Amino acid sequence: MNLPTDYIPILIMAAVSVGFVLMSLLGAKYLGARQRKSAVEKNKNFECGIEQEGNARTPYSIKYFLTAVLFVLFDIEIVFFYPYAVNFLDFGWEGFAAILAFVGVFFVGFIYVLKRGALDWDK
Repeated sequence: MNLPTDYIPILIMAAVSVGFVLMSLLGAKYLGARQRKSAVEKNKNFECGIEQEGNARTPYSIKYFLTAVLFVLFDIEIVFFYPYAVNFLDFGWEGFAAILAFVGVFFVGFIYVLKRGALDWDK
C-alpha cells in the first residue's frame, strides 16, 4: 500500500536537487568574475603565446555527425537484444513476435535513412 509518507524521501531528493541547481546558478552569477571581457577578446584564438594563424574553427560536414548519431541509435538497439537472447526460451512465440516488431520498427527507420541518402558520402 502506498502511503503519502512513502514519497517523503523522493520529495526531499527533488528539493535538494533543485536547491543545488539554483545555488549553483546564483553562485556563478554573483560570485563569478566581475570584470567581463569583450566578445572580441573572448573569441580570439589562443595558441600558447604564438600569434594566431588562420581560423581554429574548422568546418565539418554534417554527414559526419549524422553518421555518428545513427551509429549510436542502431548500436543501442543491440543492447535491447541481450535480455531477449538470455531468456528467449521463456518468452515463447509472444516474445518472438515482440522482437520481430521491435526489429521491424528499426528496419523501417533504416530504410528511411537509406532513402533520404543520409549514408551517401558522395553527395
